[in-house]
Amino acid sequence: MNKILIANRGEIALRIMKSAREMGIKTVAVYSDADRNSPHVKYADEAVHLGPAPSAQSYLLGDKIIAACKALNVDGIHPGYGFLSENGAFAQSVEEAGLIFIGPKAHSMKVMGDKLAAKEAARAFDIPLVPGTEGEIDDQEEAIRISKEIGFPVLIKASAGGGGKGMRVVEREEELAEQIESAISEAKSAFGNGAVFIEKYVGSPRHIEVQVLCDSHGNMVHLFERECSVQRRHQKVIEEAPSPIISPELRAKMGQKAVDVARSCDYLGAGTVEFIMDEQHNFYFMEMNTRLQVEHPVTEMITGVDLVKEQIRVARGEEISFKQEDLHIHGHSIEVRVYAEDARSNFMPDIGNLRVYQRPHGVGVRVDDGFEEGMDIPIYYDPMISKLVTHGKDREEARLRMIRAIDDYKIVGLRTTMEFARFVMEHDAFISGNFDTHFVNKHFQPELLDAKSNNNEDVASTIVAKLVADANKKPEVLNDSEGSRSNWKIKRS
Repeated sequence: MNKILIANRGEIALRIMKSAREMGIKTVAVYSDADRNSPHVKYADEAVHLGPAPSAQSYLLGDKIIAACKALNVDGIHPGYGFLSENGAFAQSVEEAGLIFIGPKAHSMKVMGDKLAAKEAARAFDIPLVPGTEGEIDDQEEAIRISKEIGFPVLIKASAGGGGKGMRVVEREEELAEQIESAISEAKSAFGNGAVFIEKYVGSPRHIEVQVLCDSHGNMVHLFERECSVQRRHQKVIEEAPSPIISPELRAKMGQKAVDVARSCDYLGAGTVEFIMDEQHNFYFMEMNTRLQVEHPVTEMITGVDLVKEQIRVARGEEISFKQEDLHIHGHSIEVRVYAEDARSNFMPDIGNLRVYQRPHGVGVRVDDGFEEGMDIPIYYDPMISKLVTHGKDREEARLRMIRAIDDYKIVGLRTTMEFARFVMEHDAFISGNFDTHFVNKHFQPELLDAKSNNNEDVASTIVAKLVADANKKPEVLNDSEGSRSNWKIKRS
């Protein structure tokens, strides 16, 4: 594989290109009108313009991307995450065009892309599943019967869903029929598939995921777990590895089950198996993401494995470069997703110009981004600016290092989630590890950020006042005991 095209944009495109360059592989960038001057375009060896800013007119044009590959003698396509990364039809088209898709086969994507099909595949390998319906709900009376059997509250979920769409928590029987219809309607609108199913609602859940890697020679390994429970709108904002609550025994058990999930769909490449965990540390399979995850850097930091390089090697038909017994956890890593969002306004996306953009540096600090000072944050794509990652010898060092890195990260021109991230890092629930996916609802109110800002301003005002007062004091000549002239000194009160 001498040349690959990265069918993505921004930080993930740039991150993939850097690993490819270290492997001696040339890269091709694609870009929309909005990304014409983006760093990933400048970094690549070649670049192809796809079209206007909207994704449907640029980054989702699979046929145009494949045509560009043929014109530039590209060997393979890396889809990154988002856009076409979990589109089985695109993966199939790439292979039919004689190109290498750096990711799983279309069959695996199809199975794991449908939650009902994924549960069926997992059931055959004795993977623990949340109690609920085995298939799509098509009978109201049956839905009521099963809900009563497993006990309210229950969770209605869209089979093809993600990001919280087509999802409803139902507390009482009389609400069930209406909420099912609402979930079906939203699922049809969002995914073109109205299939929904019912699961037992886990009240205080942890979101734990396991990174897996599989090659075409039958080798399958897991690279430990990531804790992803700090979320807003069912989407992650802070992740860490390893989880602060997972014992070595439980880690081994979850890792093996994650590998079994990968085996159930004949998986190839890097993927993530997601579990939900209750208060008793019982874990249940939720879904598998058939791509590289946004939070993959924390796994790289604790294992020393470059997951992108391993993806490329596997796609070239090589074996994974290590065995399960070679992997060990080194320290602790935390990732903060820096979004252009206003935490004071229910995390609403913000737009603007990066008038000041200065990254933090230092030991154990990593920033994956795709922006430069002076650039605009476009409205057409996900509002993530960067991923701020820290690593330490233990969780406490990684946490304190993250606070320092947040303070050193200077962004002026729009609201970001860094203030919220600092709030999380300093919260007792996070420090203790005693938190779940309801962290935001349980512990966060916008006024808390205002109070924090006011306290900081009060402290700053006190310091400034003290400095001014000291500066206005007249210096005094102090004489030594023998009456000789002393050096000038200023008495401090």
